[in-house]
Amino acid sequence: MPNNIWKNLYDTAKAVVNPQKISAQICSGGVGAAVLTRNGNIYTGVNIDTDCSLGMCAERNAISTMITAGEFEIAKIVAVNKKGQVLPPCGACREFMMQLKNASDIEVLVDNNGTVVKLKDLMPYSYS
Repeated sequence: MPNNIWKNLYDTAKAVVNPQKISAQICSGGVGAAVLTRNGNIYTGVNIDTDCSLGMCAERNAISTMITAGEFEIAKIVAVNKKGQVLPPCGACREFMMQLKNASDIEVLVDNNGTVVKLKDLMPYSYS
């Protein structure tokens, strides 16, 4: 990891990973995410997978928790699977984040080698 902030976010995301089957159609917790806000708070979320594709990625779940708490600006974000592998955000998560305030400056950890990329570089042609 590049520094202690990213290590802390990685460890926080990994700590919420808890794969479980909720019902015959839903499982969750195979991926965990941690969001560091510009105010210095950390929010977490896990993925929710459904048979009918109406689930939610861990990143959007963490961002939803952040928004519920009244914060709207992300500084850094990371997602981790159950094997500890860092996962770059999917296209839906990238677009969702791009529509937030000051989104182009969001830093994203995209691999276990410590590669950090600005969201604007991951999503150069966003809807916004």
